[in-house]
Amino acid sequence: MKAAIIMGSISDRPIADKALGIFEKFGVETHLEVISAHRTPERAFEFAKNAESEGIEVIIAIAGKAAHLGGVIAANTTIPVIGIPAKTSVMGGMDSLLSIVQMPKGIPVATVAIDGGENAALLAVSMLGLKYPNLKEKLAQYRVELAKQVDEMNKELDN
Repeated sequence: MKAAIIMGSISDRPIADKALGIFEKFGVETHLEVISAHRTPERAFEFAKNAESEGIEVIIAIAGKAAHLGGVIAANTTIPVIGIPAKTSVMGGMDSLLSIVQMPKGIPVATVAIDGGENAALLAVSMLGLKYPNLKEKLAQYRVELAKQVDEMNKELDN
């Protein structure tokens, strides 16, 4: 099982690191790369066309402002693409969010919250879990642990 995280700029690395942490926890092999939809469109096209033959099964695309990276990748592959809108100085990431979430009919890009690296990776793990039962089991256990954390918070309130 292999996922790719592509960033529109190296400044997206902190968001990618959050996703990488989740993938590491679940044992998902990850490819990380900077690809700009605007500055390196040929590279974006080649990456998308070759991703499946490279063993990539899900792609996370992080981008800010116009945020076309996920759409460009999705338009050139049938592999699921999850877009992470990056927070920007102009509109706080709303520009990125709207650019990703408003993809035209026929070329969907799943979208998570602004700077939502963890949720993007968890969504990718859920998708991969359809093929890999061990991932599905690990995700179920992860959710049990989340529930335990909430229980612990409630115990603290009772004290």
